[in-house]
Amino acid sequence: MRVTILGSGSQGNATLFEAPDGTRVLVDAGLSLRQIRGRYLKARGRELDSVDALVLTHAHGDHVAHAARVAKGLDATVHVSRSTERQVDLANVRVERLDPRSTIRIHGMRLHFSPIPHDDPQVAVVAEDDGGDQVGLVTDLGRVPRSLEKHLRGCRTLLLESNHEPELLATAEYPRFVRDRIASPHGHLSNAEAARLIRRLARHRLERVMLMHLSQKANSPQRARARALDALKGEDVEVRVAHQDRVQMYDQPRGIQLGLAF
Repeated sequence: MRVTILGSGSQGNATLFEAPDGTRVLVDAGLSLRQIRGRYLKARGRELDSVDALVLTHAHGDHVAHAARVAKGLDATVHVSRSTERQVDLANVRVERLDPRSTIRIHGMRLHFSPIPHDDPQVAVVAEDDGGDQVGLVTDLGRVPRSLEKHLRGCRTLLLESNHEPELLATAEYPRFVRDRIASPHGHLSNAEAARLIRRLARHRLERVMLMHLSQKANSPQRARARALDALKGEDVEVRVAHQDRVQMYDQPRGIQLGLAF
């Protein structure tokens, strides 16, 4: 499996999964078509002309703002839940309804979905190629439900939200209602909550983690990574941090590489 994290954060999210047979699935379109194509070209050295599917995890703008144009520009079928479809303009694009508790097959890739708690109906995604390599993508959740650990146990690579540090959030330059929303059980995952999940998954197949969707006002890469490493207590799991304006790549078996800033 090849993974290209094109951007992660409140300014826009998009992640591309590529199976060995060439199947391409883009998860979320919070970045513009121009940004997606430009970042992929600089990171991978070739054009991104098309993808087989665009999966939308939920309806917030940093994940769907450019969905219709990206789908048209990359000739993609959009896979979307009923709730998200009602909130996003998907006129004149191909749409397939997504069951949040389903597994679908797109050519040489299987996508496993599980609902997670957020203030808009949201799904965790596990992408699996025909060789059995599984990569999990989990962001925008306020807490870790019991079902999530089971959903992720087969993943060797995990892209997981580690959004905020509570003590920094308490004094961050957000309106009070925004701070309350982020900290709520339907908001965003704290560093400590992410670290606890990582520790539990390290008992299974987990080999590497990319910490995603960090708050720019209530977190830092150093704090998020330190929390995760402390929880791992010497377990042999690689931990990196994703960025809003930097591309990260994972290529089995080479592992995670840090791309260039754009």
